[in-house]
Amino acid sequence: MTGPLDWLFDATLTVAGHDVLWREILGNLFGLASAVGGLRRRVWAWPVGIVGNVLLFTVFLGAVFHTPQTIDLYGQAARQVFFVAVSVYGWVRWSRTRRTALAAGVEDAPAVEPRWATAGERVLLLVAAAAGTLLFAWVFTRLGSWGPWADAWILTGSLLATYGMARGWIEFWLVWIAVDAVGVPLLLTAGYYPSAVLYLVYGGVVVHGFLTWWRTRRAADAAKARVATDVPGGVVPAPGPTTGVAGAASTLGRREDV
Repeated sequence: MTGPLDWLFDATLTVAGHDVLWREILGNLFGLASAVGGLRRRVWAWPVGIVGNVLLFTVFLGAVFHTPQTIDLYGQAARQVFFVAVSVYGWVRWSRTRRTALAAGVEDAPAVEPRWATAGERVLLLVAAAAGTLLFAWVFTRLGSWGPWADAWILTGSLLATYGMARGWIEFWLVWIAVDAVGVPLLLTAGYYPSAVLYLVYGGVVVHGFLTWWRTRRAADAAKARVATDVPGGVVPAPGPTTGVAGAASTLGRREDV
């Protein structure tokens, strides 16, 4: 086969006697770059992530696309499809917020303002996590997927985490930690070594991202409290442009993130 696209599809790298697809490596690197962009609350995180999703979709259908592993992880493959759909939603949502900030004269604004999910939203997350895992485990078992229960949670948790990122929920980082805890053993056992290693790297990024978003939210709350203290009568003037937190003072234009 000839041409750069054909090379990308077939090229492998031998590591410790195992053939590893370059598109698995590149797909995970795009995913890592997307995670860093999400940490920094940048709109480009979404399209970069979509590129990685497309590459990894072909990797996890091993038997279909004749990858070295020849093991089909239907949950891993399906989540790439869902990732694209949710990423389009996040891309549109963050882009709209960014345009609003620019229209308000804020040049270097993050695309979302972190907030904690409400009690109701957390309940919905837990219900969706349980229901999604049960449903996808049943489907993957029927399809003959390898490791259906682990695969089902990884798919469900990944979708919830991606949706939470689009909404600006700080808890989405914690969901990613739970996904990584299951994903690393599954991928190592299935022979997807680059993905397993990148999951470990994601773990460090995720912990850092959680702490960064938490500090950003805490700084915004502290600033709002100071304003309330300084204003006579404790009445806070209407805030400037916000990014999804009703009534909360915006951190647009301030770079607490890294």
